[in-house]
Amino acid sequence: MSVYHEELKIKETQLLREVQQDLPPFLQEFFRGISQTTSTKTRLAYAYDLRVFFRYLYEEHDKLGGIAAQNLQVTDLNQITSEDIDCFLEYLSYYVHSNSENPAQQTQHHNEEKGKSRKLASIRSMFKYFYKKGKLSGNPATLVDTPKIHEKKITRLDVNEMANFLDAVESGEYLTDRQKARHEKTKKRDLALITLLLGTGMRVSECVGINRKDLDFQNHAVKVLRKGGNEVMLYFGEEVAEALSDYLEERNQTITKEDGEDALFLSSQGKRISVRAVQNLVKKYAHGVTAKNISPHKLRSTYGTNLYQETGDIYLVADTLGHADVNTTRKHYAEIEENRRRRAASFIKLRKD
Repeated sequence: MSVYHEELKIKETQLLREVQQDLPPFLQEFFRGISQTTSTKTRLAYAYDLRVFFRYLYEEHDKLGGIAAQNLQVTDLNQITSEDIDCFLEYLSYYVHSNSENPAQQTQHHNEEKGKSRKLASIRSMFKYFYKKGKLSGNPATLVDTPKIHEKKITRLDVNEMANFLDAVESGEYLTDRQKARHEKTKKRDLALITLLLGTGMRVSECVGINRKDLDFQNHAVKVLRKGGNEVMLYFGEEVAEALSDYLEERNQTITKEDGEDALFLSSQGKRISVRAVQNLVKKYAHGVTAKNISPHKLRSTYGTNLYQETGDIYLVADTLGHADVNTTRKHYAEIEENRRRRAASFIKLRKD
């Protein structure tokens, strides 16, 4: 694992410890117990979700209301029913949270089906752990139905939009005057980065973690650390290789800050570029090219669509995108599968002409 990913893991661990200060002390056992089967990122997401849940209990629960999370015992979870969890999911649709340091400062929150499902999964994981350990008399979370998720049509670039998008990155055509002033300095980096995203379908988090030594031009491949912690080689075509090679000449002459010494993509401050910076970069260049809301994830969807249309191999697409379950991939590309099945009918002739 690279220094960057080790530092990211440490940062997430520190954040997890900070969030745990707002949670019941018994949850420390839960997070230790699942540490061998989950990533720090997953545990941090659980902690954020459970913090919302215990804040809700403090404000709304008929028996646990008014009891600070730090004063709760694991047996207090026996006071929570499936109906309570259902009410919590309804609460998530819209709620207001006050800043603990400045109560007058309030933040509004909204959750759609996906947000509710994720928080329910965190609650289920907590109840499952303590029920399995024999510390609870029941597991009400298993009685709660997962919110039905209405799949939205996937936003992706079509062939012409993709070409226009790359042209815009290279020319800076749709940028403001202020953005154009900086464009000449970042043009090669931006073109290499976006070409790499479009040409491999990698996640933006994987992209920012790449070091120069991870590139293998002989085999047209790049090593990335996947979501589950596995290192894999992703392969790219000639256009990606050309853009990377062109940028690398410039990158190798750049003086960097210590923490970005071997990073492939750098910020204007000479540090490793951040996920947020890449998101802003993609949005900036997409403006004027298309009315679609384009993000790095939409570029990933564009790659997946192109690969599936060219090969018709859903397992190849799942493997290349790093999906653990092919059904996740199939769900995303169901529309294309339906069109392929519809076209299949025209291939079969029952009587010769």
